[in-house]
Amino acid sequence: MDRVRLSKRLSRALRHDPGRVGLTLDAEGWASVDALCRALHVSRADVEDVVAHGSKARFELADGRIRARYGHSLPGHVALPAADPPDELFHGTSSPVVDAILRDGLLPGGRQYVHLSPDPDTALTVGARHGRPVVLVVDARAAAADGVVFRRGNDDTWLTDALDPRYLRRA
Repeated sequence: MDRVRLSKRLSRALRHDPGRVGLTLDAEGWASVDALCRALHVSRADVEDVVAHGSKARFELADGRIRARYGHSLPGHVALPAADPPDELFHGTSSPVVDAILRDGLLPGGRQYVHLSPDPDTALTVGARHGRPVVLVVDARAAAADGVVFRRGNDDTWLTDALDPRYLRRA
């Protein structure tokens, strides 16, 4: 099976709409791998291949279970351990919403967490998905010192609940 196509199917089932395929997630976003395979009519080997070799570490496997690590639009939070962020992180967005973000801060919107990038190039790519991109610099060191909790989604994604505008500036 095409890895990208299956990754998108896994994302929809594990991040956004498990009920659509008859899947039930526990409070931390886990589902049985066997149940997922039955629901999507795919093999365990295909699922394991996407987890091991997908372009991003979006999913994790443990004890016969699977979950999406981040990007959920479902209620609740997927528990990920806190991590010490680098001094600066970056957020890519589109130009029409920059003034609102600089006024109100970064909020997760329809997701569980605010997504941040480790470098400006990744943030620029993310921002370009939504129109003319703008990159914001996050003073992660100051935010962490003030008690903001950061988590690693994967090598390209940092997560936090929300960020006050005092930690943000245009790149």
